[in-house]
Amino acid sequence: MKPEKMKVTVLAGGVSGEREVSLRSGAAVAKALRSIGVKVLEVDVKERGMKIPQGTDICFLALHGTYGEDGEIQRELEAAGMAFTGSGSEASGLAFDKLKARDAMMAAGVPMAESEEWTPANAWQPPYVLKPAASGSSLGVHLVRNEAEAKTALKEAKKWKEGAMMIERLIEGPEMTVGILGEQALPVIEVRPGKGFYNYQNKYTAGATQYLCPAPIPKEKAEELQNIALQAHRALGCEVLSRVDIMLDAEGRPHVLEVNTLPGMTDLSLLPKAGRAAGIDFTTQCLRILELSWARFPKGAKV
Repeated sequence: MKPEKMKVTVLAGGVSGEREVSLRSGAAVAKALRSIGVKVLEVDVKERGMKIPQGTDICFLALHGTYGEDGEIQRELEAAGMAFTGSGSEASGLAFDKLKARDAMMAAGVPMAESEEWTPANAWQPPYVLKPAASGSSLGVHLVRNEAEAKTALKEAKKWKEGAMMIERLIEGPEMTVGILGEQALPVIEVRPGKGFYNYQNKYTAGATQYLCPAPIPKEKAEELQNIALQAHRALGCEVLSRVDIMLDAEGRPHVLEVNTLPGMTDLSLLPKAGRAAGIDFTTQCLRILELSWARFPKGAKV
């Protein structure tokens, strides 16, 4: 079935801390698909176990965070025989858990910073990063460069009730991100926040961060980062789309931070920016995601 003929239900909102961003992603996707005549229904997901509207051919997942890209809703849709966009439940769950993802990527030879699960007994000396093992949009992330920041970060970590925390060696240098669409690594983007690091506020506040696309790096370095991004994407079994975040250290060596299986689709999001730099407009990108995802369900699926 061609994407233009599908009845698409866009799932957005969700129950995580990224709900507002997800709603913006969903609205942008729905608008783009409607502009070319696709029949679209928007559903604001407010609880687990939600029902898919009758007549849906495929669900376009514009969800982020818990019950979005952690494999949970994917398992529900798989059990219901429903087609959906992006990776399956296994790859989604693996990528969302940074500790498990780290093990899988390191086993595949993906370059990464030193890290481990945080416990109150960990006695790392700064600099390091303390962050949730399973969250998104930099929620709960603390950069620690001195003992004062360490005390604040540890205090906050003890309050975190949503799962394990991860401690990771802080890499100081340019931050790059590489979008994956199908088997294509899109142009590298350099992310330059105006103040502090690339946290939630800098990600979703217009003008707070400068995005250089393509990144002002040599062609050979760009190709290296694109290859590493594809390596990370494949190591986790991801399909259709993802976005791989990479830090470069002082010597220019790459360290993969994480793989996002349902990257943002807002006007400030990076996957659409990279797509445009590759000559793929936003509407075409949405159609391509539908096409590639539908191919994962050869017998089709319909509620």
